[in-house]
Amino acid sequence: MSDKPTDYDAALGEGDLPSTESLPPGHRAGYVAVVGKPNVGKSTLMNAFLGEKVAIVTPKPQTTRSDQIGILTRHDAQIIFIDTPGIHIARTKLGAYMVRVAKEAMPDADVILFLVDVSQMPDKTDEMIAQALRNLEGKRIILGMNKADRIKPAKALPHQAAYHALVPEAEPITFSALEGGGRDRLLQAIIAALPEGPRYYPPDQLTNVQLRDNVAEIIREKVLLLLEQEVPHSVAVQVDEFTERDERLIYIAATIYVERASQKGIIIGKGGRMLRQIGEAARPDIEEILDARVYLDLWVKVLKNWRKDEKALRRLGYYRDR
Repeated sequence: MSDKPTDYDAALGEGDLPSTESLPPGHRAGYVAVVGKPNVGKSTLMNAFLGEKVAIVTPKPQTTRSDQIGILTRHDAQIIFIDTPGIHIARTKLGAYMVRVAKEAMPDADVILFLVDVSQMPDKTDEMIAQALRNLEGKRIILGMNKADRIKPAKALPHQAAYHALVPEAEPITFSALEGGGRDRLLQAIIAALPEGPRYYPPDQLTNVQLRDNVAEIIREKVLLLLEQEVPHSVAVQVDEFTERDERLIYIAATIYVERASQKGIIIGKGGRMLRQIGEAARPDIEEILDARVYLDLWVKVLKNWRKDEKALRRLGYYRDR
């Protein structure tokens, strides 16, 4: 896991260490790898814990493509969540990259949160993830059974038992990331599983994601939400220009890449209508994180079969050497 610093200077920069004077005895800090198959609520849970939108969330599986850090700092603990891509059977180089990112986050984490959908019985993907967890010796594992709001407690019992049988050494906790029931109990279990130690990051730092990456992810989220099934995961977004025009305005030019010309037409829409909708949906979220007015200039280009092309993946920021 490349983002975990080996000392304070790696995390913060020399001369910028957080004060430990106010930390109570028994303060805990560490990394929590949030793993599971697609669409079990990993990003929703991390955003709920942080109280801010750090990871994009859509109803579509495989929305998260790279591991992303969310930092929750409390007086008694600092929890560094690693929101990983959903583990699935990969059919493209992009899919293989996503699965590799998720699996490589596990060995170096202090705690692994195995997230499942308790409203359904486990499937082969859950079994595959459980097998990978069993291969990790001495790792603290918490079984987070999410989406409890979607099933009656009595009907959930056999589901809970089936998931716990996959990882009997894990501490099982049933909760709802969306509605909050059981979420505090899950957080307390995570904190209790972390090692004692000082903070890795300054208390006001929320994520490791650069602003350009965050802007690109917001635009991609709006494409997925607005176009539903028409353009599924053939979309990548790259920010080409990020310029402060004056104290009150930031100019952002971004390119939305698709794999086929027909997809380009769908995203642009008749008379550019859909592209305007995407921009109008993305702009408020971008302005909120930048705390400034934004002029958003969107373009759409075809990059044929980019998900299967290693050079294209590297160009778009995926498939990096880890």
